[in-house]
Amino acid sequence: MDLLLAVKVLILGIVEGLTEFLPISSTGHLILVGDLLNFNDDKGKLFELVIQVGAILAVCWEYRRKIGSTFSGLLRKEKAAQNFTLNLAIAFLPAAILGFLFSKYIKAVLFKPVPVALAFIVGAFIIIWAEKRQHTVRINAVDKLSKWDALKLGFAQAFALIPGTSRSGATIIGGLLFGLSRQAATEFSFFLAIPTLVAASVYDLYKHRELLDVAADAPVFVLGMIAAFFSALWAIKGLLRYISQHDFLVFAWYRLVFGAIVLITAYSGVVQWSVN
Repeated sequence: MDLLLAVKVLILGIVEGLTEFLPISSTGHLILVGDLLNFNDDKGKLFELVIQVGAILAVCWEYRRKIGSTFSGLLRKEKAAQNFTLNLAIAFLPAAILGFLFSKYIKAVLFKPVPVALAFIVGAFIIIWAEKRQHTVRINAVDKLSKWDALKLGFAQAFALIPGTSRSGATIIGGLLFGLSRQAATEFSFFLAIPTLVAASVYDLYKHRELLDVAADAPVFVLGMIAAFFSALWAIKGLLRYISQHDFLVFAWYRLVFGAIVLITAYSGVVQWSVN
């Protein structure tokens, strides 16, 4: 692996890790950064799928006790563990079904810098609107969700099929609108990421398996996953600390500024984005 490739891999791994669990869209950032780094061909897109594994492992590590207790509870047929697992399965289904049906169309039309920038801006206004509403909290812990709550959160997550929307952001803001506390909405988005990202990665890797060259690609993939793991772990811990004292408005302002910069550079010609 040459030095330039290693630098690109590290940058993309860090971007994936930092943005996967924040309400600012990891897919949107990877599309834009990959475009800037000229790392957006089919192999580059495959790399982006693989490094998600690093982010998944980070959330598994952070919540290893909860995951372990859930598995042991399932073996003992404990109702709480069964309900929590069933809620994750219910919430996973809307995005899985809609993604299976429409992912090809979405990737062909919306996986481009300008649509991503527009999604950043629209998402920012939705966050601002959600934060300005009066919050009525009725659920303070992920174990208290009903099946109906899980289904609603699943449909909220499905909006993230639009790149630039943010999977975690859609789930978290949906949770706030549906009566979850910031902590419960954020943690459920973390847990829901595990089946969602695993399923998406496995499915897309299977579809593009002919592009894989394990011997040649392994060093690149491993370096990217390590970068994604540690940056995601830092982001998860930081977000949990942040929301204990603050709202999500700072992410809305970030999205507005970031989206505006992309649009301005695209239409002024300052940056030659690959597709406008």
